[in-house]
Amino acid sequence: EYRLRQPLSKIVEEFSRLQLPLEWAGGAPNLESRDSIRPSEPGVVITGHDDGGGLLSQLPWGFPNARGGRPIINFPSDGRKFGAGRCLVLADGFYEFTGEKAPKSKWLFTIEPRPFFAIAGLVRDGRFTLLTTEPGPDIAPYHDRQVVILKRSDWKAWLDPAQPQPPLEPCPAGTL
Repeated sequence: EYRLRQPLSKIVEEFSRLQLPLEWAGGAPNLESRDSIRPSEPGVVITGHDDGGGLLSQLPWGFPNARGGRPIINFPSDGRKFGAGRCLVLADGFYEFTGEKAPKSKWLFTIEPRPFFAIAGLVRDGRFTLLTTEPGPDIAPYHDRQVVILKRSDWKAWLDPAQPQPPLEPCPAGTL
């Protein structure tokens, strides 16, 4: 589960600062503030565009599971190279859950003072999944995996499959 409460204007402003212009199909999307985005629900995703910018879409979270069952919402990145289908999944917080039984304790992780961050993801057949890695020191007490949060300086390279893949690693201590 993760959240995104940022308006489109703030997202466009941040991408402009990175000289990474955003486009979208049709009129400007209505991005509602959401405290909880769960599997199968739509999330804000940026894919690479031919002009070197990004294409903003809202896609469902989770690849269909070929074996049946729950959708594939997280995909291990460890030791893998991803050429096609790279995307940025925008969030301003994500949750980890602890405890053996429901109701579990829900922990929110953010990156201050940034208004939002980008999780490395993959798009396939109009759906997305989040990439994970080993946990960094901020997450390790709560979970055995962590979403890959890309540095802003790596966003453009991640969106361009012709560029070398940026590092897919845990966040350093004190980031979250």
